[in-house]
Amino acid sequence: MKGKGKPKYYVLDTNVLLHNPDAIFAFQENHLIIPITVIEEIDKFKRDMSDIGRNARAASRNLDLLKANGKLSNGVDLPNGGTLRVDLADPAAFGDIPGFAFNGSPDMHILAVALAAQKKHQNSKVILVTKDTNLRIKADALNLDAEDFESQKVNMEELYTGYVEILVPRGVIDGLFENGEVEIENHQIELFPNQCLQLIDETDSSHTALARIQANGHTAIPIKRLKGPIYNISPRNREQRFALELLLDDKVQLVTLVGKAGTGKTLLAIAAGLNKVLQEEVYQRLVVTRPIYPLGRDLGFLPGDLEAKLRPWMQPIFDNLELLLADPKDKAARYTKLNELINLGVIELEALTYIRGRSIPNQYLIIDESQNLTPHEIKTVVTRVGEGSKIVLTGDPYQIDNPYLDSSSNGLTYLVEHMKGQQLAGHVTLIKGERSSLAELAANLL
Repeated sequence: MKGKGKPKYYVLDTNVLLHNPDAIFAFQENHLIIPITVIEEIDKFKRDMSDIGRNARAASRNLDLLKANGKLSNGVDLPNGGTLRVDLADPAAFGDIPGFAFNGSPDMHILAVALAAQKKHQNSKVILVTKDTNLRIKADALNLDAEDFESQKVNMEELYTGYVEILVPRGVIDGLFENGEVEIENHQIELFPNQCLQLIDETDSSHTALARIQANGHTAIPIKRLKGPIYNISPRNREQRFALELLLDDKVQLVTLVGKAGTGKTLLAIAAGLNKVLQEEVYQRLVVTRPIYPLGRDLGFLPGDLEAKLRPWMQPIFDNLELLLADPKDKAARYTKLNELINLGVIELEALTYIRGRSIPNQYLIIDESQNLTPHEIKTVVTRVGEGSKIVLTGDPYQIDNPYLDSSSNGLTYLVEHMKGQQLAGHVTLIKGERSSLAELAANLL
């Protein structure tokens, strides 16, 4: 949120700080107002062991550190310019809310603070910042400007896909296969390291080649042809070939796969991980994890030991592993084989809650359903990756269970946009569903 011209006054809702505890540093040289109600709500969350609880504690620490600059109630200077003030909510401000609307809820307290700020700073713009759609509607009804926290939003229509089609002279395609590489000169399209290409002969559209841009940003090499299936899995379309190219390249340490249900992103990631751990022995362990948002509670609320608690959350991963490890001649043995690999520690299925704080060296780490993570949480997880490890994040930005995220504000799309162009990272957006004809039809129509 950049301040242009005259500084603005931003009133922050609780969910902004629970989404990103560092949000207070994202408003440039503007003035922030945090209602005391927000502090009280953060206090309620700080004992929670979930990601929201961790963000609440981080937000409290940030505010505590700012106390060194003076009294928060009087306003303190922020490191990047601007000020922050905790508003104690003068009771007189509540009179600006119609009697039928005021019910003493935290939302109404926050609205009252925003209205009081609007009255006090009539020559400046006062904006309520909240990720709560309903609160923005209430603000509009009270003639208050309100907006979402946009600092980490990504335009989904312009999201980096990780590949592009390019028309080239026939000699470029011939040179790619003859020399093993070719220079791509196309001044109309910006190319990035590890971006995949479909080169199309400009005189014959049936003459094509699949390639990938190297670290220098302009040399392309052919997409490797697989010698056979990877754990009974072969790519069924162009995007899946691109995905496997990145998943199987040890130099690409971070891979993001985005796509709707049934496009094969999780299955491809696990198949590649099994190949790298069990066949090539490049990594010591395959770790598969996912956030536990679907039921909105932590694992401790489920009965049984840790393994029993994990099972409901990780069942889709178990299904994929059992499919990939199945022996065509003895399908019943797949359960035994999976359990043996888990008991040996070669495969580890872990809730994302327990990944934090760990250093993860020499491992192939897959984070499924990562669209349910905030940008701050994604940063925390990726920075856990140790030397010699590879991390793969998969997800569908249009299937989000986190109530404070949407397709453009989740951590997965944020990561895709901010890591494009980096030599250690690669991305592919998968489009075509391959699970079944029915699954593809439902994904498109429902």
